[in-house]
Amino acid sequence: MEAVEFDDILDDWFIESLKTYKDLHVYQLEHPTQVIEWTSEKTVCVTGYSLSKNEILELRLPLKLFADENKGLCAERDFKVAHGGFTDGPVRRLRHIPGTRCVVTNDGLSSDLQVWDLGGDDSDVIRRTGSIAGRRNVSERGSRIAARLSSPPQVLHGAQSSDVQLTELTSGRTLYKLETDSTDPLSFLQFVSDTVFLAGCCNGSVYVTDTRTSAAPQLSPPPASSGDSVLWWADASVGPHPSSCRVVRLSSSGQAVVSDLRSLGGGAVCQAQLDVQERCCNLDHIRVSWAPTLDDCISVSGFSGVVQIYNTCGWSMELQERQPLFQHRGHVVSSQQTDDSTPVFTTAHIWHPERPRTLLSAASDGSVHVWDWVDPEQSAAGSPIPRT
Repeated sequence: MEAVEFDDILDDWFIESLKTYKDLHVYQLEHPTQVIEWTSEKTVCVTGYSLSKNEILELRLPLKLFADENKGLCAERDFKVAHGGFTDGPVRRLRHIPGTRCVVTNDGLSSDLQVWDLGGDDSDVIRRTGSIAGRRNVSERGSRIAARLSSPPQVLHGAQSSDVQLTELTSGRTLYKLETDSTDPLSFLQFVSDTVFLAGCCNGSVYVTDTRTSAAPQLSPPPASSGDSVLWWADASVGPHPSSCRVVRLSSSGQAVVSDLRSLGGGAVCQAQLDVQERCCNLDHIRVSWAPTLDDCISVSGFSGVVQIYNTCGWSMELQERQPLFQHRGHVVSSQQTDDSTPVFTTAHIWHPERPRTLLSAASDGSVHVWDWVDPEQSAAGSPIPRT
């Protein structure tokens, strides 16, 4: 792409963004990240995934993003490094332990976890403080990690369905093990209450487990799909009670299936064929997430350099093609591509836990964007309404 042509595309997108975003801020990492994790309302943790040493950073978001009035008078418009350190290898998974200044990571090569202290007011250094042994020495895609507020702190982790265990962070004591003979690789782990968690497998099956009982977990079979080699990712909406949660499963072919947690085995509530570009992407970069405070909205990334927002409200049982409600194209537009250059892919994204339309996203060129999008159908009937 010629420099003049690139500048014209960038200018056009910038003018368009004035109408489609309430806020948009960018940051450039030395190396791309595959993880973005909230450590507070205004800070996130990121780190690289190259095989050699990587930075692990806690970034403070631009204060202008949180200014309710007179944004133009707010001088702080840039990301700031609050705390930082180095890892000895790649980081493929990272989870903040609620109520602490600790994060837990996994390198994607084994099922072992690394424990980190994010520092505090008296230190700006992120230090590794310990490790947790997994149940598998070698893992094809590493361990999945989940955590929820508990005292003492606990972490749920595992690489396969038969490896899942709940570990006390300080003592390393195993508190619970998922009892199953299946050895399916995991695609996600997530708590939906203090005691109930979901373990999703790459084949599309989902285990529903209550840590208070020794009963066998409830198993939801994979959704019907058009191919035997399809892989699945999943996420669950979190409500006041586990029975109010919904699960969305996304296939590598772009099929999205929504189920009710109360009847996971009873089939889909609705489904859709998403408008994703099925290119040769890294499967570890694909993400699907429920919006935490925006009813019926999911976000999808990793198939290309775009993050897509879909409104599931109008979906039906019939598998039909659906168009996204909104697309963040900033990573692709701001990266000057040539015929010989490697395409830019999104590597991670995450919703803000309280701001309805604010997301962070990262891409393979090292860019990190925080953006607050404007709903193009905000004034139309049936548009997503933020939950209060």
